[in-house]
Amino acid sequence: MNYTGFVSRAAMAIALSSAAPVLAQSDPQVSGTDEGAAIIVTGTRATGVTAAESAAPIKVLDSEALTKVGQPNLNQVLTQLVPSFTAEAFGGDTANLTLAARLRGLSPNHALVLVNGKRRHGTSNLHVLSGPYQGAASPDLDLIPPGAIGRIEVLEDGAAAQYGSDAIAGVINIILKEDKGSISGNLTAGQYYKGDGETYSGSVTFAPDVGPDSYLDFTMFHRFHDFSQRGGVDRGIYNRDGSIRTDISAAHQAMAAVGLPGAPYTNRIVGDARSELTTIVYNAGHDFGGVELYAFGSYGRRDASAYENYRQPWRVSRSPVLGVAGEQILYSTTGFNPREAIKEDDFSNTGGIKGETAGFRWDISTTYGQDYAKLYTLDSANRSLFIDTGSTPSNFYDGFLKASEWTSNIDIAKEVDLGMAKPVNIAFGGEYRENRFQIGKGDFASTYFEGGQSYPGFLATDAGKHKRNNKAAYLDVAMNPVEMWKLDGAVRYEDYSDFGTKWTWKVTSRLDLSEQFAVRGTVSTGFRAPSLLEEYYSSTNVGPTTAYVQLPPNSAAAKLLGYQDLKPETSQNFSLGVVIRPVPKLNITIDAYQVKVKNRIVGTGSIQGLAGGVVTNQAVLDAIAAHGNVLDPYVLQNGDAGINLFTNGADTRTRGVDVTASYPTPVGSGSILWSLSANYNATKITRLRIDESLYAEDARSTLENASPKYKIIGGALFTMGGLSVNLRETIYGKSSEVVIFGTTNPTVKVPAAAVTDLEVGYDLSKAIKLSVGANNLFNKKAPVMPNDSSDMPIDGARVLDAPLSFTPYGINGGYYYARINFNF
Repeated sequence: MNYTGFVSRAAMAIALSSAAPVLAQSDPQVSGTDEGAAIIVTGTRATGVTAAESAAPIKVLDSEALTKVGQPNLNQVLTQLVPSFTAEAFGGDTANLTLAARLRGLSPNHALVLVNGKRRHGTSNLHVLSGPYQGAASPDLDLIPPGAIGRIEVLEDGAAAQYGSDAIAGVINIILKEDKGSISGNLTAGQYYKGDGETYSGSVTFAPDVGPDSYLDFTMFHRFHDFSQRGGVDRGIYNRDGSIRTDISAAHQAMAAVGLPGAPYTNRIVGDARSELTTIVYNAGHDFGGVELYAFGSYGRRDASAYENYRQPWRVSRSPVLGVAGEQILYSTTGFNPREAIKEDDFSNTGGIKGETAGFRWDISTTYGQDYAKLYTLDSANRSLFIDTGSTPSNFYDGFLKASEWTSNIDIAKEVDLGMAKPVNIAFGGEYRENRFQIGKGDFASTYFEGGQSYPGFLATDAGKHKRNNKAAYLDVAMNPVEMWKLDGAVRYEDYSDFGTKWTWKVTSRLDLSEQFAVRGTVSTGFRAPSLLEEYYSSTNVGPTTAYVQLPPNSAAAKLLGYQDLKPETSQNFSLGVVIRPVPKLNITIDAYQVKVKNRIVGTGSIQGLAGGVVTNQAVLDAIAAHGNVLDPYVLQNGDAGINLFTNGADTRTRGVDVTASYPTPVGSGSILWSLSANYNATKITRLRIDESLYAEDARSTLENASPKYKIIGGALFTMGGLSVNLRETIYGKSSEVVIFGTTNPTVKVPAAAVTDLEVGYDLSKAIKLSVGANNLFNKKAPVMPNDSSDMPIDGARVLDAPLSFTPYGINGGYYYARINFNF
C-alpha cells in the first residue's frame, strides 16, 4: 500500500496545527473548562476514564459550548464545533424537510447516535436525491433540543465491535442533563441578512429538587423557521432583466402579462423550508440504594413545507400533437407554486434498571423509538385528472412513511485483579433489535396517473411493510499491563434474520511514554446491514420536465436491469495518533485514520431512459413500467426520465487526519481561550462493483469530490467578568460535482472559503445573560449554477443564479440573532 501521499498530508496538517498561536486537546470551542478532565462513558466500558486519558480520539462538548452557537439546531451546533462533522444545508424534495449530517466524510448511516448510551432510532424520511447525504436514514439530530443536553461525547473512531451496526465512522453519544433545583432555558430570535428565514425559538428545562437520590429533568422546546428564497429570475418565462420572453407562445406571454406573483422571481424552489418544531424531552432516575431505576424519552412534532418548481398553468393534453391549440388552463391563470409538506411525529422511550451485585456492575434496558411522517403536496394540481374529469384538487395526501426500532440490552462488567498495574475490566452483554419500515399508499388523486405536480403519491406498488431482527453478543476487555500502557479489546457476534451471522473485533492501545507524550492507535473491523429504507423505499421524483423513479433494489424491476438485492457493508478501520502536553494546560492531539468500506451502498445517480423526449435506454423505461409507475405524458414527450436506486456499487477508502488543540491565556482579570481544530478527509473509489453503465458520473463525483477535503476551525473565546466574546473562523476546502442534464455532464465547483462567526454576551445578572451575534458575519455567498450560451442554467433548471446546494457553509449567507439565557 502506498502511504506517501497520506503521510505528506498528515505532515501538512501537523504543520498547520504547529503554526497556531496556541493549541488544545479537543475541539476548540468545546468548553471554557478543562474538557480533558471530563469522565467519559463512550468508547470504553471501563469506569473513571477521562477524555485526556482515552485510548481513542474523543471530543466532549459541554452544555456551555452548546449555547454559543446562534442557530437553535443541534446539527448546526455540531458542524460549527466538530471539524469532522458536516451538516446538510439544503436538501432536495422531502430531504429539505429533515436535513441530515455525517461524520468523517462517510455516509450519515455510518455514524451511530446514542442517547445516554442507548441506540437512537432513525428517521423514516429517506434522503433519496443525489448528493453527499444521499441514502441517509440516520437519527434526526434536530429532534433533540440543545437545552436538554448536559454534554455530547463524539467518538471519532470505528466502534462497530463495541456498539454494533452503524458505528463505522464513529459514535455521537448525547448525555441528557441531570440538573436539580433549577429552571433554565433561553429565548432566541434571528434572521438572514437578506431579511427572510426568520427564526424564533424558546427552550425551558424544569429540574425540581426531588431529593438526593433522584433526578427529574423536563425540557420543552419550540422553534419556528420561515422560508428563505435564494433563486434568481425564472428564465422559463422572463429574460434576465425581468422582461417577458418573446420566444414563448402568445398564450404564455399573455399569462405573464397578467402579473405573476413575485415576478420575475416566480420560482421559489431554492430556499429553506418553513417549519414548526415542538419537542419534549425528559430524563429521570431514582437510586434505591445500589439499584437505580431510570427512564428517559422524547416526543417531537414537525410541520414543515418546502417550495418546489413553479408550474405554468398551460399543459398539453395527452394528444401527441403539440401547440397552443392543444393547451388548456390547468389550475389558474397565473400558474402555481406547489409545496411538499410533512407532518411528522417522532417519539422514543427508554426504561432500565442498573446496579452492582457482588462486584458485578449490570444494566438492563429496553428502548422503543418510532418516526411517523405523513406527506402532502399542497397548492398543486393533477394534470391528467383535470383533463379526464374537468377538475382537480389543489392539495393531495401522498401517503406515509413509518420507521421503528425496538432495542433491548443487558450489559455486565466486573473489575478483576490479575496482578497488572490496574484491575482488568471485563464487560460482556447482549442485544436484541427489531426494525420495521412501512410505506402507506397515497389518496386517489395523488396516485391517478402522474399524481399531483411536484410530488406524486405513493402507489400500491410502492406501499408495503418490511421488518427484520438482529441478535448480538459482545465481550470487551480493558487492561493496563503496566502503568504506561492501556489496552482495550472487543469482539462482537451479530445474527441478522435476513443476512445471517457476522463477527467484528476491535483493538485499541495507548502508550504514555512520558507525562508529555503518548501514542495511541486502533485496528478494527465493522459491519453494517443496509437499512430497510435503502432496501425497499420506492417513489417517483419529478420536476416540470423530468421524472425519475426510485426503484427498490430488492425488487423484480431492478433485477431486469441487472441490479441485485442489497448486501451488508463491511469495513476495516486503522488509526494512529499522538497526544502531546508540552506545557501545562496545552494539549495537542493528532490522529490519522483510514477506513476501507467493502460493498458500500451508494446511489447510482440518474440512469436515463429518456432525454429530451428521445428514448436513450428502453430497458430503463421497461423497468419503470414493470414496477407499475406511470410517468407524466408531458415529460414523455418533451423531457427526461429514468431511474435511481441504491446498490452495493463500490469499495471505498477514506483517509484523513484530525488535529485538535487549545490553550488559555490570561488577560487582566479575564482570559482568552485560543483554539484550533482541523480535519483533512479524502474518499476514493478503489473498486467499482457494477458496470459503468449502471453507475452515473454524477454519483462518482458526489462520493469523491462533493465534500471539502479539509475543514479548519480556529477561534478565540474572551471572558472577563460578565462579558464574553466568542470569535470563530471556519475554513472550508474546495469541492466539486458533476451535473447530469441531457447529454452533457459539466462539472460545477465550490472554491475554498472562510466563514466568520461572532457572538458577544453579557451577564445582566447572575441569572440572566444577553447575547447577540452573527453566523457568517461577512455574508459569504455560495457560488451559483453556471449558465449555458443561451443564458439558461446548465442543470436544466429555470432559476438563474441558484446557489450550489452542496456548498458546505449553506446557501443563505449571513444570519444574525439575539438570545436571552436564564438560569434560576
